[in-house]
Amino acid sequence: MLNEKIRNIAIIAHVDHGKTTLVDAMFRQSGLFREGQAVDERIMDSMDLERERGITIAAKNCAINWQGVKVNIIDTPGHADFGGEVERALSMADGAILLVDASEGPLPQTRFVLEKTLAAGLRIIVVINKIDRHDARPEAVLDEIYDLFIDLDASDDQLDFPYLYAIGRDGVAQTTPEEKGLNLHPLLDMIVAELPAPAYDPQAPLQMLVSDLGYSDYLGRLAIGKVANGRARHKDRLVCLGADATQRPLKVSRLQVYEGLSLKEVATAEAGDIIVLSGIEDVAIGDTIATREAPRALKRIRVDEPTVAMRFTINTSPLAGREGRHVQSGRIRERLYRETLKNVAIQVEATDNREVFLVKGRGEFQMAILIETMRREGFELSVGRPEVIYKYADGQKREPMEKLFIDCDENFLGIVTEKLSARKGQMTSMTNHGSGRVRMIFSIPSRALIGYRDEFLTDTKGTGIMNAYFAGYDAYRGDFPIRFTGSIVADRRGTAVAYALFNLEPRGQLFIEPGDPVYEGLIFGEHNRATDINANPCKEKKLTNMRAAGRDENVILSPVKPMTLERALHFIREDEMVEVTPRSIRLRKGVLSASERHRLRNRQ
Repeated sequence: MLNEKIRNIAIIAHVDHGKTTLVDAMFRQSGLFREGQAVDERIMDSMDLERERGITIAAKNCAINWQGVKVNIIDTPGHADFGGEVERALSMADGAILLVDASEGPLPQTRFVLEKTLAAGLRIIVVINKIDRHDARPEAVLDEIYDLFIDLDASDDQLDFPYLYAIGRDGVAQTTPEEKGLNLHPLLDMIVAELPAPAYDPQAPLQMLVSDLGYSDYLGRLAIGKVANGRARHKDRLVCLGADATQRPLKVSRLQVYEGLSLKEVATAEAGDIIVLSGIEDVAIGDTIATREAPRALKRIRVDEPTVAMRFTINTSPLAGREGRHVQSGRIRERLYRETLKNVAIQVEATDNREVFLVKGRGEFQMAILIETMRREGFELSVGRPEVIYKYADGQKREPMEKLFIDCDENFLGIVTEKLSARKGQMTSMTNHGSGRVRMIFSIPSRALIGYRDEFLTDTKGTGIMNAYFAGYDAYRGDFPIRFTGSIVADRRGTAVAYALFNLEPRGQLFIEPGDPVYEGLIFGEHNRATDINANPCKEKKLTNMRAAGRDENVILSPVKPMTLERALHFIREDEMVEVTPRSIRLRKGVLSASERHRLRNRQ
C-alpha cells in the first residue's frame, strides 16, 4: 500500500548548484514562515563551517506541507568526500530532485550523487537551475543530463524524468526557459504528482531503519529514520537489532516528527514518515528498530569503502597543552569514535601505539572538516599527511584512481598537462569549444591530487575549475615527487626575531612572524631547494658601539600568508606533521630533535 499523505524527497546536486537556496524558497512559499518574518539565508546550513564555506557538509531533514501532503525534505551534500551522508540520506527517500546549473551542466559530483540515486531505484525530477545566468545554456544542459542518465544505465522509467527550469534565488520555477515564472508552485505540484508516496505492508509489524543519529541534553541519544512498516507509538516497548543481530530492548521515551525546521512531539507515527525516536543509548546507523514480538531486520546501509587514511595523535610539541582544553589521547579516541556513530563513511582503527589512531575516510577534504570541527571544540592534536589506501590483488599493487575534469583558459593548457603528466595522469579527452577555454578529462591516481589544488589555482591564476570523482582501483602507476622544495626547520626553542627572519627570507617563503614562539623541529618556512635546512629564527643582531643607535633597526619583512589547515595538509611530507590547536596551526617534523633526524637519515 501507499501512504499518499507523505512524500519523502532528497535534493541532490553538485557543490554550489543551489540546493540549499532552493530549499529556502520552498520554505517561504509553503507558508512555513509568517509574512514579514525575518529569516536568515541558507537556513539549512546550520553548522558554522557550512556557512563559512558555502557548502553543505551534513545531510539534514525538514518538512513542509503542500496541498494537504507532508513533504519531508532531505538536503544532501554535493561533495564526493561526504558521499556517506548522501547514501545515508537516500535510505530515507522515495524520490529525488536533481539540481543542475544551467551554465556548468552535470559535473563530477552530479554524476556521483545521481549514480547513488539511480542505484537506489528512486524516481527523479530534474531541475535546471540558475537559468538567469548570462552564460546559461539550458537546452544543451538538458541534453547532457539525458546523456548522463543513459551513461549510468538508468531504467526506462527513470529516463522518462519530468523536468523544470528554475531560478532558485528568486523562488521561481517554470516549464520552459522562455516563460516568466511567478513562484515555485509548479515544482511543489510536480513533487506531489510525480514522486511516489512511501510504500508499506499493512500486515507487517513496525520496522524502522536508523539512518541518522542525534543527541539531546534532555533525551540522550536520538535515532532518526523512516518508518518502513507498521506504526510507531509513544511509550512502545521495542528492540534495536544491531549488525551482529543482537537485540537491545528500548522504551520510546519520546516520539517526534519534523515540522518545518523543528521537531514536533506526537503520540503515533505512520508508515512512511520520518521520525526521531529517543529511549536507547546503544544504537548505530544501519540498525533496525522493530517490535519485540516480531523482530525482523531491514537491509543495512552500505557505503563505499574509504580511500584515504590519516594518523591522528596527541600533541607532543613543547607548546602542547597551552591552547587546547582536550589534549589527552583518551579524549581524542572518544571524540573520533563518536564521529563514526554519526558518519558512516569514517572508520577509526587502533595502532600499535595507543596514542596514535588511524582514521579512514573518503578524501582529504572530509578529513580537514573533521579536524577543523575538533579544533573548534577545543581539541589539541597532531595529524600526519593524508595517504591513499592501497589494495593487493593477484600479487599486484592497486591504488585508487580519480576521473579528473579540468576547465581552464587555453593559455594554461601546457602547464596543467605538464604538471598532471608528471603526477602520472593520463589525458583521456580534450574539448575546445572555441571560447578560449578548454575542458580536459584525466585518469589520475588519487594520491596525485593530494596537495595539487593550490598549485593548480596558482598555475591558472585562480581561473581554473577542477573537479574529480572516485573511479575505482587500478594498477599502481609508480612513484613521483610530491614536493620539489624542502623545509626550513627551527634548530632551537625561543621567539622569532625580525632580524633573523629578514636574513632567512632569501632562502624561501616563511610561515611565521616576529614574536611567534618556535621550538626545535618546528617548520617555519619552505626552502627554495629540495633539501631541508636547520636555521635559527631567534638570532638577534649583535649590538656594539660601532653603530649609531637606531640605524638598521627598521627591518621590513615580506607579508606572511596565513597558514590554513588545508594548506598545511597539502604541504607536509611523510616525515612531517601538522600541530592543530584551537588558536594555531603549526608545521613540525615527526621527530623534533635535529640530531635524531640526522641519525635516522644515516641508517636509511
